[in-house]
Amino acid sequence: MRSLQAVVLVFLVACLPARAENGSVGFVVIAVPNGTAAPVETALWYPAEGAAPRATRLDFFSQDLAPGAPVRGRNLPLIVISHGTGSSFTGHVDTALALAQAGFVVAAPTHTGDNTRDRTGAADLGARTRQFAAVVEHVVEHWNPGAVNPDRIGAFGYSAGDFIVLAAAGGTPDRGRVAAHCAANPDFFDCRLIAAAAPPVAPTVLTRAPHALRALVVAAPALGFTFGPGSLAELTMPVQLWQAEEDTILPMPHYAEPVRSALPRPPEFHRVAGAGHFDFMAPCPEGLARVAPAICVGNPGFERAVFHARLNAEMVRFMTDALRP
Repeated sequence: MRSLQAVVLVFLVACLPARAENGSVGFVVIAVPNGTAAPVETALWYPAEGAAPRATRLDFFSQDLAPGAPVRGRNLPLIVISHGTGSSFTGHVDTALALAQAGFVVAAPTHTGDNTRDRTGAADLGARTRQFAAVVEHVVEHWNPGAVNPDRIGAFGYSAGDFIVLAAAGGTPDRGRVAAHCAANPDFFDCRLIAAAAPPVAPTVLTRAPHALRALVVAAPALGFTFGPGSLAELTMPVQLWQAEEDTILPMPHYAEPVRSALPRPPEFHRVAGAGHFDFMAPCPEGLARVAPAICVGNPGFERAVFHARLNAEMVRFMTDALRP
């Protein structure tokens, strides 16, 4: 699996350089300081001012980007994306572009220790919440002062990223539920991941975001069973919850259902007929689909690109409504 992930990353990076024709969306990759830990590689998409002298096209998603172009506007809303385990900031590039085109700043960290190049910290959820919090703080307070409104911050989590987003927003998971869940379901993906991980040297501490998250999009939430009654009581903001009907990685009823039940405010809920777990990730170019069919090739008859047009439009609508000034 690790070698496949490395191939995926190499393919994606190889597709990056090219020429773009418009500078309406700026793009930059920055290193976010994270205390004594390694900096967090973070991609930023944002509304850009005019055209840039040079540009980058992500050909595999037809993204026209203007690297380093000035930000267009002040007090913009921010969306922070937390990817699934073993992924990177490339996992949701089409969604990031759609949000930036709609006027959002989008920050997508590649979680250190749990990405396509390195999974040695895949079970360290405390580290991932610290990274998420560091990205929020840096983008709001240091990246481009005044560009982001600290009262207009939302988050999009996918799979393991959902656990991070829910915890960062104030959720208090009961990790004592893991043992019983995995004893009953030892072959589930999350249980195999936990079983393979080295025991933590210290109790895991989950870090909240330094600024309140005002809206959440949660897709295929990993470890959803850890959120029991009362565990999400502080999450009174609007939540859009997505579930893939044919998810064999995080199957019903152990993941989305407990989150939906624990939220104090009924979420906007979408169950996607025919979708599998990986269909929330950006559609794959043909070359990537050949080398990584496990994450790229969905159920017969399900068209990921068609679904993403809907997913992105629904997310833009939801975040626009929830984060109005």
